[in-house]
Amino acid sequence: MIGQILYALPFLWHGFLITLAVSGLVVVISLVVGVALGVGLVYGPLPLRLAVRIFSDTIRGIPILVLIFFVYYGLPAIGLQLDAFAAAVLALTLFKVAQVVEYVRGAIASIPAGQAEAAKAIGLTFAARLRYVIFPQATRRFLPPFVNGVTDAVKGSALVSLLGVTDLMHAINQVIGRTYDALPLYLLGAVIYFLVNYALSSLSRRLERRYAFIRE
Repeated sequence: MIGQILYALPFLWHGFLITLAVSGLVVVISLVVGVALGVGLVYGPLPLRLAVRIFSDTIRGIPILVLIFFVYYGLPAIGLQLDAFAAAVLALTLFKVAQVVEYVRGAIASIPAGQAEAAKAIGLTFAARLRYVIFPQATRRFLPPFVNGVTDAVKGSALVSLLGVTDLMHAINQVIGRTYDALPLYLLGAVIYFLVNYALSSLSRRLERRYAFIRE
């Protein structure tokens, strides 16, 4: 068993780096785009709010695997050909953006309306109210569920192996195809995913304890 693991380590390390790359890109892009769309959902004009709501509800209602296959196999039908890595990142990002939109909406909605009204009464502009009153409090409410949701991105990244992306799961399957010893390698893969997600979950719990005082 130890021999198989030692043999597999270089392949698994490369796959693990690909997993981190996919997960990192998904988290960073979805954070930027999701926050922007989430703010638009709350404060934007009606057409924008409707568009973001339809996007969020639709994407969250589609299984991630179906979304990955749609992006990789379906988009070429309209002339948009993506390689496996780009298609996987795009599909996972779309799903994560839809989640982040809801995190932002919920965080902003949880702030008492009286605070924004008080800020307006003392003469703060809309931009100033967002910067000094709304966003600081919303960020504290947003961070714990977002960090916890990052674990979904890590776990979801395992699905990209179905497109041939050489992530951790794909590397494990490649090594199993050479050694024909599945159990120790799948156990090792499970441990690696568990350790990464456990670290992220611990960070989420720490943030929840740190900001527990702001809960209503």
